[in-house]
Amino acid sequence: MFSLRFLPFTLIASLLTICLPLSILVESKGCSINAIYSFGDSIADTGNLLQEGPVGLFASIGSYPYGQSYKMPTGRCSDGLLIIDYLAMDLNLKLINPYLDKSANFSNGVNFAVAGATALDRTALLAEGIAMPPASVPLSSQLDWFNSYLNSTCSSQSDCAQKLEEALFLVGEIGGNDYNYAFFQGTSINTAMTYVPQVVQAIVDAAKKVISLGARQLVIPGNFPIGCSPSYLTLFSTSDSSAYDEKKCLIAYNNFSMYHNKQLKSALADLRKSNPDVSIIYADYYEAFMHMLDQASSLGFDEDSLLTACCGTGGGYNYESNLMCGSPGTTVCSNPDQHINWDGIHLTQAAYLVIAQSLVTEGFAYPNDKVQDIWDC
Repeated sequence: MFSLRFLPFTLIASLLTICLPLSILVESKGCSINAIYSFGDSIADTGNLLQEGPVGLFASIGSYPYGQSYKMPTGRCSDGLLIIDYLAMDLNLKLINPYLDKSANFSNGVNFAVAGATALDRTALLAEGIAMPPASVPLSSQLDWFNSYLNSTCSSQSDCAQKLEEALFLVGEIGGNDYNYAFFQGTSINTAMTYVPQVVQAIVDAAKKVISLGARQLVIPGNFPIGCSPSYLTLFSTSDSSAYDEKKCLIAYNNFSMYHNKQLKSALADLRKSNPDVSIIYADYYEAFMHMLDQASSLGFDEDSLLTACCGTGGGYNYESNLMCGSPGTTVCSNPDQHINWDGIHLTQAAYLVIAQSLVTEGFAYPNDKVQDIWDC
């Protein structure tokens, strides 16, 4: 079998470079999980936005250089694979196809995540003075898609429950865009903090919904440290050195991410108490990312470009909000496997691999015993 636990990073990187078909990497040995159902945004989208017809800044995700390390653009916001892909591979599952690809095989799950998605609906964000892009698909719409899928595949409610009992639900990462849209439109951190509870509640409500339908194994990720993102470092740069931590990330925006994550973890603790028969795992994307920065050199990343986009243009972080990766005038680094950040907002395939390894084997997803129960195959 292909396992994140038993292959060293250098060997996995070599396999990815030659891009062997997944059927070669994965043996048909059974795990306790036989399907993955995913909800979220661009961190997990495996092609829904592309199927929808991407507009605006991310119109280039369906063409090179996106997907170049996978030898094919797929609509993933990266040079290659994502965290969800590695989690699926380590469960001996094929890659999870996007819901909007009606010709796809959904025997091993469905991906409802859409790049640009929000946890809150458009009306809720507008009430806070935040505008969403036209193509943005909120979490509630993804749940509607899920219901439609179940109605077309299950013969009864009990049939659905049995089908979902052996599936893994990846609910997020979601909520990041609720904050991105706000901050990029001029919302202050203090104001954004006031609607963190609404975002967290939307995530918890989605978890409750799938649990009510039969889900028994959920992974719910927190948000990344946005203060380390080239987009934030460019847009909110300051001459005040005290605004940056020892990793040269923006302290205030990372504190905001931690505030969201603290609220989410607390809500999940309550959710576990009311659902003791359900495995509800928190995936700590924040600490996994920071750990990757700390171990960057040993992981093969170029320490001189840890906070710099591989694909882009302009400034100290190779990021320009009006010239996204793939636009005329942008360039691509020659070694994306040595970069953490891909396009100023999203990470590289190599970085997503490291984070997936951290979740499965290094204790960055917990309760740890529940993680081992799921990936013990």
